[in-house]
Amino acid sequence: MAPHGLRDRRTRLVREWGRLVDGDGSPVRPRDPDLRAEIAASWDRSRIVVDPHRDCAPADLDAAERWHTSALAGPVGEMAGELRSIADDAGFVAAVTDAEGTILWTYGGRVMRHRAERVNFAPGGRWDETAMGTNAPALALRDRRPATVFSAEHLVEALHGWVCYAAPLRAPDGRVLGVLDLSSTWDRAHPMVMPTVRTLVAGIEDRLARLPPTVLSPALSAPRVVLECLGGGRVVRDGAALPLRPRQLEILALLALEPDGFTPDRLREALHGDRHVSVSSLKAQVSHLRSALGGALAQRHYVLTEPVSCDASTVLDALARGDTATAVQRYTGPLLPESEAPGIVRWRDYLEVAVRKAVLASPAPEHALEYGDRHRHDLEIHQHAHRLLAPSDGRRGITAARIDAALRA
Repeated sequence: MAPHGLRDRRTRLVREWGRLVDGDGSPVRPRDPDLRAEIAASWDRSRIVVDPHRDCAPADLDAAERWHTSALAGPVGEMAGELRSIADDAGFVAAVTDAEGTILWTYGGRVMRHRAERVNFAPGGRWDETAMGTNAPALALRDRRPATVFSAEHLVEALHGWVCYAAPLRAPDGRVLGVLDLSSTWDRAHPMVMPTVRTLVAGIEDRLARLPPTVLSPALSAPRVVLECLGGGRVVRDGAALPLRPRQLEILALLALEPDGFTPDRLREALHGDRHVSVSSLKAQVSHLRSALGGALAQRHYVLTEPVSCDASTVLDALARGDTATAVQRYTGPLLPESEAPGIVRWRDYLEVAVRKAVLASPAPEHALEYGDRHRHDLEIHQHAHRLLAPSDGRRGITAARIDAALRA
């Protein structure tokens, strides 16, 4: 039986989670101190793209092949005995992900392994924040530091029975190669689990430091397809422009923003909402796009099979790193501004809100000045820039003029 304090904490978190799910979509404002600020922030980021009621993680079918070539495979293999012993003795599942949050290796006893497999906490499962919302591996990758997620702190309800402890695995040059995670049922939560994770990570990183530099060198291959979808729509493949139709641009943008892909039904909803569109029409559009991409689009479950460089994804990545300067610089306009596809509209609104909130939270006036240059009627942005500038800064004249223009608009 879990201590009453642990059970009470879980009950309060479930109540807060229910308030989020039944809410109106406004930013999470915790009412209970048990809901940590970093958890509430993760809920805000991920709930727009992750269904809290989904039952398992999406699959990455190439994970097994990547594990064989991963720099982590050797060091983890050398420590497999210790990892398995800890997992067996404590009733945990041990997992290792890559730098994108896809699980490449796991070990657990029979009972825990079966529980983990039900939510695809297994090799090939995608556990980044855009795939499974708030969870420890996703937070450890995003924040580049150890993370614990307990019970209903998970955005996805199917994970409320779990507690997870994760920490980044770094190469000698500081690059994050993935995370090590120990997960179990919520009643096994204990403050000594995270020190155990840190010790195991130190052992793996010590072995990484002994590998030849060629094993640890990052891949240098550049994406063949470049998608520019902020402020307009343009696609280049191998240096040549692709004359895609608007609908094909929408499909490509959605696939780039959601790399776990779409079922045909979900893609049809993202493109057409409640309007009836035949299956054959959707398949024809996907087929045209697949041909234009040289076949780099899987059938049945629609997912890109080759990397695509996307300006909107670059903005999202910058925001995830806390790099407001890059996000503002690369956010050159709304996502496919002429599109009325529901999935595009949702992502357009998300990007606009996320960048604007980052600017308003930034203490650097340059961010508000640059953003305000493209959004001349945004009074709050101009006022924020004006407050941040020193009284002697000549740029206050610019912000004052913009404030006056916005008030008169």
